Amino acid sequence: MEASAGTELAKHTLQIFGIIIVTGMACGLLARRLRIPDVALLLIAGMLLGPAAAGLIHVPAGSALNQLILIFGASYILFDGGASLKLSVLKQTWITITVISTLGVLITGGITAIAAHHLLTMPWPLALLLGAVVASTDPATLVPVFRQIAIRERVAQTVMSESAFNDAMGAIVTFAILAVVTGHGEFSVWAALRDLAWQSAIGILAGVVLGYLAAAGIAHARFNFLVEYAPVVSLVAVIGAYLAADNFQASGFMAVFVFGVVLGNKEMFGFKMEEQEAEQLDNFILTTAFVMRVFIFVLLGAQVEFGLMREYGLAAFGVVLIFMLVARPLTVFACALPDRRAKWTFKEMLFMCWTRETGVIPGALAGMLIGLNIPGANIIASVTFVAILMTILIQATTTGWLAKKLDLLA
Repeated sequence: MEASAGTELAKHTLQIFGIIIVTGMACGLLARRLRIPDVALLLIAGMLLGPAAAGLIHVPAGSALNQLILIFGASYILFDGGASLKLSVLKQTWITITVISTLGVLITGGITAIAAHHLLTMPWPLALLLGAVVASTDPATLVPVFRQIAIRERVAQTVMSESAFNDAMGAIVTFAILAVVTGHGEFSVWAALRDLAWQSAIGILAGVVLGYLAAAGIAHARFNFLVEYAPVVSLVAVIGAYLAADNFQASGFMAVFVFGVVLGNKEMFGFKMEEQEAEQLDNFILTTAFVMRVFIFVLLGAQVEFGLMREYGLAAFGVVLIFMLVARPLTVFACALPDRRAKWTFKEMLFMCWTRETGVIPGALAGMLIGLNIPGANIIASVTFVAILMTILIQATTTGWLAKKLDLLA
């Protein structure tokens, strides 16, 4: 009796999952021995196992399976990052976080666009679209890095918060420029600001409401009827926060991040879990976040387009160098230096200049442009993949070394 097509597809998917999980464990053990963030090794492993090399893993970027893994994986990693933040620390740095997540995206995107216009001879609308795509940082990369390397609290939490909040700004700018490029609209500063305010407000509201309800259900002194199901509550609430915000055309990623912040600071709302139950929840979150990280970065590596990178490699390399060594430092100093409340030191700002990995969100935006058949989207995808590879393989792996040199280890 022959198996149905659905059964064969299920077996093939299960085989891919098994390969990814085994690869993730091996990379995790090796990364711990080498004392480097595991995301770099996961990315390299994905490239080696992907269609361009061994051919053991092939999950198209536009497939429903890949999108499911990206959305839920990035959401859960963001929730994990938010849960590790402390509101007492964020109170000191909220001005920098706000400015660098909004104005900072425009500065980074603008400088990158200038580089792309001159080095890749791209027309200005397309160059600006490239700048917008790569301008936002990647929480799925940064959160795991800071989970593995103990950086001074306010620096690590500022960078992680930026990576969560600038996602909305990067998407808004990308879609606004895309409307101009395709001739379906005109760019309006006020419309963009209204959109940003709406996405931020609804995302924060959804995260706060679900975070409070989840905290009450698992840690209320009298009504903690869900305490035995705390891990399940975290899963359901992450999905609920993302979908609730997304259904109102707001930032789902911002919602899950804020949900994590509220749940991670539940003591400030009068909620407290027993030590054993809190430890079980923490272990579950860490394990689940690791599994999501493995899937995201192995698949991201497997989807790297080597042909596109060879075609535009040298010019793309130059654009990304300017992106890393000029755009990011100017952005950090312009946004953090005026914040007299935070009183950033030169060493702290220098560290933030180097810590801005590119990953899941820019990769997804580049894939979307290719799917829409935007003229020049292949060039944008090429530069985006070069940025992903360079920032993760160079910056993520040297984060601990630089923090030690700058005396910023916790």
